[in-house]
Amino acid sequence: MKSKENNFAYIDGANLHKGVMGLGWNLDYKRFRVWLSEKYGIRTAYLFIGLIPKYKELYKYLQECGFTLVSKEVIYDGDGKPKGNCDADLVLQATSDAYENKFDKAVLVASDGDYAGLVKFLLEKQKLSIVLSPHFKDKCSILLKRTGVKIAYIDDQRSHLELAQKEKAPNADGTA
Repeated sequence: MKSKENNFAYIDGANLHKGVMGLGWNLDYKRFRVWLSEKYGIRTAYLFIGLIPKYKELYKYLQECGFTLVSKEVIYDGDGKPKGNCDADLVLQATSDAYENKFDKAVLVASDGDYAGLVKFLLEKQKLSIVLSPHFKDKCSILLKRTGVKIAYIDDQRSHLELAQKEKAPNADGTA
């Protein structure tokens, strides 16, 4: 990609983390950020994530890797599992940025069918480059596939983006 491109990435942090972990590996976020820049000309990479105070070192690390964090306070379900649903925030940010013409093309990192409306909108505006799915082909929502958007699967880049066993991002294993 040419360095003069001004492309933005919109990343569903929970979808990315759970998807890659479900495939049996850990993502090297630093390499992922560089890869996004080199492969897709991403200047700004928004990472939408639920805010849990005990993971402050992880958030600091992600910012150091070059992500712009957009966090939302989490709530806890009946089983004590945190829920920080950021889908609406991601859609609003991407739509607003598109209307304000802040980027040339967008890259969406998610597998969730809730983003099908956003994908259709960005395709109509000729503002969407690709969807990067953190899940296997059969786990990526049929609603996204039906939009006709180009979809690539992050697992295909595992050899480039996997965190080496000896390296670990702060709190990557869920410990403080």
